[in-house]
Amino acid sequence: MTTTALIVAAGSGSRMGGLVPKQFRLLSGKPVLRWAVEALSRHPAIRSTRVVVGKGQQESAAAALNGVDVGELIEGGAERADSVRAGLAAIDGDAVLVHDAARPFCPPEVVDRLIASLEFFEGAAPVLPVGDTLARIGDTLGEPVDRTGLARVQTPQAFRLDALRSAYDRWQGSSPTDETTVAGAAGLRVAAVAGDPALEKLTLPSDFERAEQWLAGRLSPRTGMGFDVHAFAGDGPIMLGGIEVQHSRGLSGHSDADVVLHAITDALLGAAGLGDIGEHFPPSDARWKGAASAIFLTHAVELLRARGAIIDHVDCTIIAEAPKVGPHRDAMRARIAEIAGLRVDQVSVKATTTEGLGFTGRREGIAAQAVASVRMSAC
Repeated sequence: MTTTALIVAAGSGSRMGGLVPKQFRLLSGKPVLRWAVEALSRHPAIRSTRVVVGKGQQESAAAALNGVDVGELIEGGAERADSVRAGLAAIDGDAVLVHDAARPFCPPEVVDRLIASLEFFEGAAPVLPVGDTLARIGDTLGEPVDRTGLARVQTPQAFRLDALRSAYDRWQGSSPTDETTVAGAAGLRVAAVAGDPALEKLTLPSDFERAEQWLAGRLSPRTGMGFDVHAFAGDGPIMLGGIEVQHSRGLSGHSDADVVLHAITDALLGAAGLGDIGEHFPPSDARWKGAASAIFLTHAVELLRARGAIIDHVDCTIIAEAPKVGPHRDAMRARIAEIAGLRVDQVSVKATTTEGLGFTGRREGIAAQAVASVRMSAC
């Protein structure tokens, strides 16, 4: 059975408020849409993943999914059902998992249960039992509602592709909230499989707070270390900590030779197990000749955040006899924080000398060492 995941991300997120639709808002540094897509695209039973976006959202979606293979983005319609229809028309295969982008976390076990059910049913949906007391409300709390046999229906929902297309062709009602409504009206047999609390939908600002807390509980602390050194050569000024510092001599390097940003970049890459700065920006590559080291740090930060990592703190010690770092420390911290998307209090810059010993003591160059504290999941 060839299965396609169809992520519906065409909503405006009006209940969330703000100018950015919720599917493009950041959750622990990564767009909600990307969380949802990656959760399904990594499953071995899913052959391909496609995304339906609203009119005018292509640029935002492309940025959110940079580097993720989802094929050509599909333009949806005014209602959710219109978007699903557009998606169904654009895909092929035997089965489809229709999923809401506003549900960013999908455990692989749920996908296993859904796909297994398609051997015996035309469709399947994850459900959770209703644990709370239900009651009708008006101005006051009214009579309770019997919750026996009731369940909360989640997505993704799995269907045999031809069966779901046919069900939508026959649908005559108003805009359905999900595919089980359409399938049931067409007489399809839809299995109920065990859902998961991780599949809760993000609708209100408080839902984002809950999701951030849930993610934080699944992250483990990591520490990365970085070191860099550049020799003095030519005339100053020099780049140090992302700012220009006046000095009688310059620094030799293929890029702008900013030892502070280089050390911090290596510390971040090391924390995530992503190699070192030379692997990502080889000195042999002419593109990086004279390049601003802010590019390197930005790249490292983006790599970590694409993996859901949270950067807690970076600390850098500059080792040099000159120039004096004290007068520039606050400006360096502010610039590093700006590049890395951190608060200034998450950045530390210190300086020391080697008491006249070694190459820095002989004023032959500048060294820097950095430590980065991050939190990220194992997957």
